[in-house]
Amino acid sequence: MTRSASVSPSADDFRSIAELGGDLAFILDCATKQPIYVSAGVDEMLGYTVDDIRAQLDEGGDGPLAALCAGLSERLRRFAAGDGSRLRVMREFDLRRPDGSEVAVEMISTLALDDAGQPRALLGLVRDVSARRERERERKRFASMLNHEFRTPLSTIDGAIQRLEALGTKADEATRQRYRKIATATDRLIAMLDDYLSPERMAALGSQRRDHTVGPRLLLEELVAQARVAGRPVTLAADELPATLRGEPSGLRLALKVLLDNSLRYTPAGSKLHVTGRRVDGGVELALRDEGAGVPEADVGHIFDKGYRGTNAAGIAGSGLGLYMARSVVEVHGGNLTYACHPGRGAEFRLWLPVQAGAAKGLASGLTSSDNRNGDRG
Repeated sequence: MTRSASVSPSADDFRSIAELGGDLAFILDCATKQPIYVSAGVDEMLGYTVDDIRAQLDEGGDGPLAALCAGLSERLRRFAAGDGSRLRVMREFDLRRPDGSEVAVEMISTLALDDAGQPRALLGLVRDVSARRERERERKRFASMLNHEFRTPLSTIDGAIQRLEALGTKADEATRQRYRKIATATDRLIAMLDDYLSPERMAALGSQRRDHTVGPRLLLEELVAQARVAGRPVTLAADELPATLRGEPSGLRLALKVLLDNSLRYTPAGSKLHVTGRRVDGGVELALRDEGAGVPEADVGHIFDKGYRGTNAAGIAGSGLGLYMARSVVEVHGGNLTYACHPGRGAEFRLWLPVQAGAAKGLASGLTSSDNRNGDRG
């Protein structure tokens, strides 16, 4: 029987893989602190040659490539002293090119150890993140514009309703109640702007590296804790769940908070809530069920529509945006949010998310539009 010859990948193969996305790969000898390898595209990305990098490493100081080349000696010293926290390091900084322009770069590096556990080389990638920075700036500008466009008319409404309340002392009780509802709704919308579209919040989001994984059981436990703080008895039943899911934690927490707020508004005080988690259909389903009257049958097909308020919402504060926003957040993650009616047992909302990494975009594209709901899984 003949056996096919196996081909082992070479070091050049791995460097080519590292450079496929336009990143620069480099290898520094820890003994000499000099480059063993630097990608050929260094001139194009940074504007400097390999000789410029060698000179910076030799001379040290605050030369033009100081941000790129500094830190190896201190890193080796700390490692020798028993500090293993800097085996892998990620940094982001601006580097000025010879022509005076700047490029935003992210550098990821790791110490490669020999058989004796001693550093032999520093391996790393340098990537141009200028486009990402520009997207972040554009997102902040867009959020700031939305904030302004919404806040201006809301401020006008707020001022007008305050004047009506101040001057309407002779108005009947029903009219005064309408004034109060308008003022309350305006306050809630302004608070939402402060929470989600304020310049301070957007600046904080831009300056922090955001998590992209979240533990599904942690999400459920946080939901249970919030329900108990609101004075509700709550049960938790969760099968074996994956340790983490790919997703933006604050967005998923917001979606679950919307579901909890709905249950608190539309069910009797003190009634029980039920939180469950299980694996289903290649993903994870997180569900919240209450023991209220459920959603009226005529409203079921519209509860996720933007601005829709059900026939049972009279006298209950709300904007009709909560469920629409929650489902939009879930769909961005490649999942979906559905409603299940349990006659005599209340309403249940089911939030489904994919488990496989990388599945989100493909799954999201196959779902119905957030403005055209039918309540079914995609």
